[in-house]
Amino acid sequence: MRVVIQKVKRASVSVDNAVISAINRGLMLLVGISTKDTSEDVDRLVKKIANLRVFEDASGGPEGCWNGKPWSSSLAQDKQLSVLSVSQFTLYGTIKKGTKPDFHKAAKGPAAIELYNEFLSKLRKELGDDERVKDGQFGAMMDVDIVNEGPVTIIWDTNDGTI
Repeated sequence: MRVVIQKVKRASVSVDNAVISAINRGLMLLVGISTKDTSEDVDRLVKKIANLRVFEDASGGPEGCWNGKPWSSSLAQDKQLSVLSVSQFTLYGTIKKGTKPDFHKAAKGPAAIELYNEFLSKLRKELGDDERVKDGQFGAMMDVDIVNEGPVTIIWDTNDGTI
């Protein structure tokens, strides 16, 4: 599985001009599933996302004023943070040959939706709160609106650690 992880102040997903999911501070995830991905990849990704320390520890500081330690807090540690996840097969697109993207490495709909739903379910369980994990609409044409914080953007692949 390949994921683009973005630290956000807020994010939302719209379908047909209607907002279907929105979060405040947390992580925006663009999740791609390849033809070779398995439940083991889902487990690795869930652990990585839940424990990834991209947030600061602002304990002891006044509201709205940061004075804590950077890179010290994660979704698992800060219960105020949320996730907005969007499936994105185009993360497995290649443009090595010609000018038209090739998506043959991306899992097809039925296999992809099964692993994607497993990912969402396991992440909700890992974070202990279904409401903290929102998602888009699988297979739909979505408009994604984000306000990056930092900006912090990380790309990770469960099969080789990084890309």
